[in-house]
Amino acid sequence: MKKNIFFLLAFLIIAISSYSLAAGSAPKAAPGAAAPTNTDTPAVTTTLPRKISIPGWGPKTIADIVENVGDAVVNVDVVKKIRVSSPFRNFRGNFGFEFMPEFEDMFRDRVVPQKGAGSGFIIDKKGHILTNEHVIRGADEIKITLKDGRKINGEVIGRDASLDLAIIKVDAKNLPALKLGDSSKIRPGEWVIAIGNPYGFANSVSAGIISATGRDLGGLAKKDLIQTDAPINPGNSGGPLLNLNGEVVGINTAIVAGAQSIGFAIPINDAKEVIDELIKEGKVIRAWLGVYMRDVDEKIANYLDLPIAEGVIVLEVVKDSPAEKMGVLKHDIIRAINGKKIESSSEISEMVQKMKPGDTVTVKVYREGKNKSLKGGLSEKP
Repeated sequence: MKKNIFFLLAFLIIAISSYSLAAGSAPKAAPGAAAPTNTDTPAVTTTLPRKISIPGWGPKTIADIVENVGDAVVNVDVVKKIRVSSPFRNFRGNFGFEFMPEFEDMFRDRVVPQKGAGSGFIIDKKGHILTNEHVIRGADEIKITLKDGRKINGEVIGRDASLDLAIIKVDAKNLPALKLGDSSKIRPGEWVIAIGNPYGFANSVSAGIISATGRDLGGLAKKDLIQTDAPINPGNSGGPLLNLNGEVVGINTAIVAGAQSIGFAIPINDAKEVIDELIKEGKVIRAWLGVYMRDVDEKIANYLDLPIAEGVIVLEVVKDSPAEKMGVLKHDIIRAINGKKIESSSEISEMVQKMKPGDTVTVKVYREGKNKSLKGGLSEKP
């Protein structure tokens, strides 16, 4: 009896296992064979993430770029001679130096050397170095230090405060030069490298990304700047901002006090437009209109009882300027220049900057309820 029960239980277990295998499992396909399909159940497709490869990118990319082009980045050390007045100068006439001549120097003004430092980079084999204008402003002596240790006297041969650019010339042989890239092709998110002389630490390298383009820092009179989170500190000014091809896409120029990971650079395309002129002429020859102006807002429109808050109001007309000669008056509202509608003062600045001295300009102004058309020639900016 017990044997019969044991065989019955064994038979039931085998039967149940066979049924489960037949109903819920399918045999695996052999390697290379097509998997069996089930017409009753929809197929599930799994999409794997696409692997993105970056040509030329690797753990040593930045180090390779710095090794290849870093020799063209220089330190710019300047000395400014500052006159310091003696606190005793008002007592000079009451002191008898004939009896105590050793004290005479105490009553004289002194010239004290004030040192400063920045960065720059060589742009050609002739020894031309591009840097910021504010780095060399007021400098009486300029010393250029190359990465190989050579120290060379430098001479400023061109400068432009509007773009904050300057050209220094050095007389030396076997100079490396950086290749100038195209800043119009850069995009936020791209990797960039900054090389310079922050706080006197020569040939320092930092890296980051382009945070934004087209930034406008009105307080610094700079526009269309590149914003980057690559660390830029005092002393980096004038140094290059490089892309991953080792090309210069910007000139490091400014940091925002108190901010972190926010630096700015002048687009290299802006510099390329004026480099030849700075070398040949020593300056950028620009046209000039000669007005101080401000955008018209609701408050100004209400105060002057204007029909609409648009255009640019003239706050002051410079004496003997092209604007004065063509008849522009204080509180005129500039509505258009050369037929183009004006919405902001920055538009006027950009339009005039692209013109040349001697060019004719037509200015449409709104004055005392009437539109007037004024015409005249631009002159060179003093």
